[in-house]
Amino acid sequence: MTLLKIENLKVQFQVSKKTVYAVNSSSFSLEEGETIGIVGESGSGKSVSMLSIMQLLPKPPICKVGGRVIFRGKDLLLSNNSEMSRIRGREIAMIYQDPGNSLNPVLRIGTQIMEALEWHLGKGRVEAKLRTIKILEDVGISDARSRINDYPFQFSGGMCQRVMIALALSCDPKLLIADEPTTSLDVTIQSQIIELIKNLRDKTGMSVIWVTHDLSVISGLADRILVMYGGNIVEVAPVDKLYSGPCHPYTKKLLAAIPRLDVVAERLEPILGVPPNMEAEPVNCPFYKRCEFKIERCYYEKPELCNIGDDHLVACWVDIKKVMKNDKRK
Repeated sequence: MTLLKIENLKVQFQVSKKTVYAVNSSSFSLEEGETIGIVGESGSGKSVSMLSIMQLLPKPPICKVGGRVIFRGKDLLLSNNSEMSRIRGREIAMIYQDPGNSLNPVLRIGTQIMEALEWHLGKGRVEAKLRTIKILEDVGISDARSRINDYPFQFSGGMCQRVMIALALSCDPKLLIADEPTTSLDVTIQSQIIELIKNLRDKTGMSVIWVTHDLSVISGLADRILVMYGGNIVEVAPVDKLYSGPCHPYTKKLLAAIPRLDVVAERLEPILGVPPNMEAEPVNCPFYKRCEFKIERCYYEKPELCNIGDDHLVACWVDIKKVMKNDKRK
């Protein structure tokens, strides 16, 4: 059953009398219990898309949010502040990039989690405290009974992120949005956090949207991957199909930039050129200037996502697999 459906989402900013086209007609769906990964370089529209779902984008500089965000049959973009305050944390929870800036530095971590339980679930003080201790233990905080009285500065970066996960999961949300939650952590802690969320997802049955700029991070976590570039979704595919046969030139370049243990003495391939100008209304392929497979049509007409079979969608005018196959024959 579909839990979340995004239809033609558009987000525009007004900055210094100029319009920035941050997200352009993005559409995708998320099933109950499914995990999708959203990947792309910085500025591709990943985080803005997620913040628009939560209605956390400030106005101004937001000048326009269009489309539909259907969550459990309700369009969140039509919800008022009171309705969204009930949904945030209870139905949809979010883990942010920097736990140091997300946790209140002057409140004990136990207080911050207990407030959510009291507000959303109507728990009494004693019951909320017991549940807080349990959820902190579940995310790997040792001696949770005494540590609920600690402040965020008394935790390491990895432990603060575990506290953020505990806060996000405290009210048993149907959807967890993880916005690059491991970016500021070292590789070992990254692996621990990913495994932790994976185990909690399997235990609770929640759906997960994992936002990242690193394709290697979500290879063992996601069921499907959405690739974003220049505010557009350019490819959607099950994780195994995306890794084995990318069909968009940008996805191909992203995969080529990942270090691999099974390839010896091979240089990583950079993506030459610069990202598109987001102040220009998109009328052509956003990857046109950096694409090695481009044709004239790419400049004049913007491609839409098309299903090429087996739940694999791509927005490209060129069949790059066919082109590469012909080049090898030559």
